[in-house]
Amino acid sequence: MNRSNPSLGNVRVNRRTLLGASMGAAAVAGLGHVPVMAQDDALEGDISYWHHFTSDSEMLGLEQITAVFEEAHPGVAIISENIPNADFMTQFTTAAVGGSLPNTTMAAADRIPDMLALGGLIDLTERFNAWDGSSGIDPSLMEAATIDGQIYGLPAFLFVDWLYYRKDWFDEAGLAAPDTWEDLQAAAIALTDAENDRYGFGLRGGDGGQGGIQNVMRAYGGLSADENGIPVIDRDKAIEAIAFYAGLFTTDGAVPPSAPNDSYSQIMQAFRTGQTAMVLHHTGSLAEISADLEPGVEFSTAMVPAGPALRIQGVSPQYNGLCKEDNGDAAWAWLTEWTTPDAAVAFLEATGYFPASSQAAADPRITENPIYQAAIDAIPVGVGPLSFVGAPGWAGTSVLPNFQQVLTGQATPEEAVDQMIADLEAEIG
Repeated sequence: MNRSNPSLGNVRVNRRTLLGASMGAAAVAGLGHVPVMAQDDALEGDISYWHHFTSDSEMLGLEQITAVFEEAHPGVAIISENIPNADFMTQFTTAAVGGSLPNTTMAAADRIPDMLALGGLIDLTERFNAWDGSSGIDPSLMEAATIDGQIYGLPAFLFVDWLYYRKDWFDEAGLAAPDTWEDLQAAAIALTDAENDRYGFGLRGGDGGQGGIQNVMRAYGGLSADENGIPVIDRDKAIEAIAFYAGLFTTDGAVPPSAPNDSYSQIMQAFRTGQTAMVLHHTGSLAEISADLEPGVEFSTAMVPAGPALRIQGVSPQYNGLCKEDNGDAAWAWLTEWTTPDAAVAFLEATGYFPASSQAAADPRITENPIYQAAIDAIPVGVGPLSFVGAPGWAGTSVLPNFQQVLTGQATPEEAVDQMIADLEAEIG
């Protein structure tokens, strides 16, 4: 998830030890308190939960959800175990083979098939269909967790991509938030003052930037997948996309000179410290930005700009799953707790990760806060990442370095796209 914190290890999280801390954190987040809910004494026992949260904000969000759940279910204790993301599947595999899986687990979309193949996930279809909250989960969010018609994961929260922009700068210049990539280009040029080290857009040309590059290619119609999931590159449209995106740097001069090497830390710091007017990321960075800039006054949010072909508005669920039937009712209650308004809003306030349930997203604490409107608008039109066998390797070893060569003048957009095509053909055979 976010950058690791070595002080976080295996933690027993329960109502008795963390309710006070969670209440204090909720007050900081603007909730004022953790609501006392109607208690359900019918469920009892310990429920183990494996996750790969790493940041302080994520751990705080987990504590708050746990506090809300255990206040409602005083007979149940949630025992959370933090496993580093890089080691997660290794430990999960060992536990599956050795018969020592937890009751519940975090289940990333791309890992669900492997976790199921290990016998590590329980079919949730019957429970899901009988659950009152199922109507609040958009069917599109269930696709990655549904295999052969059976459900193996319940969305816990969403990563929703959006554009952060300096509202104060836009207001001063009489500019509206950009709705298209052409709008973004025009605004970026207008707000650039290179002599004073101020630029219109924070372009992630360094580590991790391949996702954004691919999304621009998709927005221009240059990258897609056919009905069999095989990737397709339209050469002319891909060249147009690369020329446009790199041109923000090479032609327009509207991004910082450091762009070819800028990764997450650099683009976020530049926005937070007033070097750039716009940056693309997801809702998870809201708390970080809000620590330096005032929401709704100094900055605001907008949907990801639309391209000539599509609006590639990223919306990706993070799932939780059930590993065994032991104490299944209590375990299922824990999974569904993440979708309830009080728990989901507490988690959102701590982390910026958006509720997966439309019922939770309709809570006034979200709908009456203008900063969240872009995420609300994004979910119905959201798309997942382009996924195919070999995609990560191609993106990291071809898309990113070839784009960087365009930024540094070592290749033309035509040469970069031709190399991407050749590398893709080699990658997928």
